[in-house]
Amino acid sequence: MSDQALYRKYRPEAFSDLVGQEHIVAALEGALQKGKLAHAYLFSGSRGTGKTTSARIVARAIGTSPSDLYEIDAASNRGIDNIRELRENVGTLPFESPYKVYIIDEVHMLTKEAFNALLKTLEEPPAHVVFILATTELEKVPETIISRCQTFVFKKPSAAVLRTVIEKTAKQEKVTLGAGASDLIAMLADGGFRDALGTLQKVISSTNGKTVTADDVARITGTPPVPIVHDIIESIARGALQDALITVEKARASNMSSKTLLELVLHTLRRILLIKVAPALTKGEYDGLSDEEKAFILKMSKAESKNLSSNTLLVLLDAVREQRYAYIEELPLELALIKILG
Repeated sequence: MSDQALYRKYRPEAFSDLVGQEHIVAALEGALQKGKLAHAYLFSGSRGTGKTTSARIVARAIGTSPSDLYEIDAASNRGIDNIRELRENVGTLPFESPYKVYIIDEVHMLTKEAFNALLKTLEEPPAHVVFILATTELEKVPETIISRCQTFVFKKPSAAVLRTVIEKTAKQEKVTLGAGASDLIAMLADGGFRDALGTLQKVISSTNGKTVTADDVARITGTPPVPIVHDIIESIARGALQDALITVEKARASNMSSKTLLELVLHTLRRILLIKVAPALTKGEYDGLSDEEKAFILKMSKAESKNLSSNTLLVLLDAVREQRYAYIEELPLELALIKILG
């Protein structure tokens, strides 16, 4: 495998290559085919969902060459002087393209003064200029800026979409993924294509490069192995608080991520409840899981326990929210278990 990052190597080059953002592809592709080009677009969404990639595809679709494409990182060029320089440059004609395209990434990082300066340019831009703004924090972008752009919200891809991308990329790299490997990588990616391919590359680079198992993914990423997750869920089902806390402590002592352990317990319990109350909704949910994981989920879905409930899911979900502020990493999971079983 080459040293090039997988997310760069397999970056989509056309609208047809984009996955998981069909609503945006349909709107943009349809508008461009009809010649309805906006002078400013605003792409928002969580990291690694394809905002900058889509901006480049738009630029390519309207015939903008690399010499007329300008990418600006607002985190590093956030002051009014940077925007004033941009305003001076937009007036010049393109070198060899119908349009000059300015992609301003992380636009929410601009200062108030810089936003005010950019606003004047967005109100009356030259006919040969197209702005594409991208942000992970739409709430920090002033309404005056938003109102002057066509806005598109990029959604997090589902686990099924991420699994498809991971498995396709592994195949292109001539790597075989064992059962459960793509599902675990997708969970760790938390809805980001870039993070998913980054984790895949890390695991491939740390193994023999030909076969990757779920155990390989867990070992290399520090993810708690499946038996640990199963032990906690079985302890919840039995109402065995002490056993559950002992398992959490064993994971901590082995330098496993308590944050990831909490997320794995939440994901697995969600699947158990889905198959228990709405089996029709589980279509595709279990693709890529190992036989061991499928058997465990099926077994637990038949277990009679008041603790395998939506209330338990809500408590765990609250713990995930608290995790980002936790001084002690394992504390949110421990408190959640005490609340559920205490």
